[in-house]
Amino acid sequence: MKQTIKITALCIFILMFLSSNEAAPGTIDFRELEGEILKELNLARTNPQFYASFLKEIAKYFDGKELKRPGELPVLTREGVTALNEAVRFMEKKAPLPKLRWSGGMSRGARDHVEAQGNTGMVGHGSSEQGDLRDRIHPYGNWEKIVGENIVYGHTRARDAILSLIIDDGVPHRGHRRNIFNPNFLVAGIACGPHPVYHSMCVMIFAGGYREKKQ
Repeated sequence: MKQTIKITALCIFILMFLSSNEAAPGTIDFRELEGEILKELNLARTNPQFYASFLKEIAKYFDGKELKRPGELPVLTREGVTALNEAVRFMEKKAPLPKLRWSGGMSRGARDHVEAQGNTGMVGHGSSEQGDLRDRIHPYGNWEKIVGENIVYGHTRARDAILSLIIDDGVPHRGHRRNIFNPNFLVAGIACGPHPVYHSMCVMIFAGGYREKKQ
């Protein structure tokens, strides 16, 4: 029997954490951003102690619950530096994990979701038209063992997007962080694009395996 992880927490609050100096959507190469997202995910997974250094660099810019990075507008977080410090402790104890392999079929399923929400301005993991993530990736292949999804809105810089998901400020149970560092996830599909409300979005689908269908 297939095991399913369905992550329902959104990144609406996370996008406010590190996005005050993002580039305009019209200037972004979203296909390049997709590749950068995968690189950042794999750097975090394969060398979590090194990746924790990026988090430590941010910590010094906190003033209470406000993040005040030089040259950027202050950002009010929900938990302040507490969530960041928790993420650092997690990363420093985390054993390295294998890199995620790119899946073309899962990326097409992710792109369908990006295009749908790019038209409607909706947010979330499911829709009345497409169903949930399993429905989106099924036309392009068959997932194995376990499947999950992270969605981040408002980020056009890959590292900031992944740091936000790892910190998971204001998100109960740190579900996005758990997805990134789940040892049972071995493949990933990624798609990014414009969003009419939050300017940009990236969908990351993870699975234990994926058998691509011949197109």
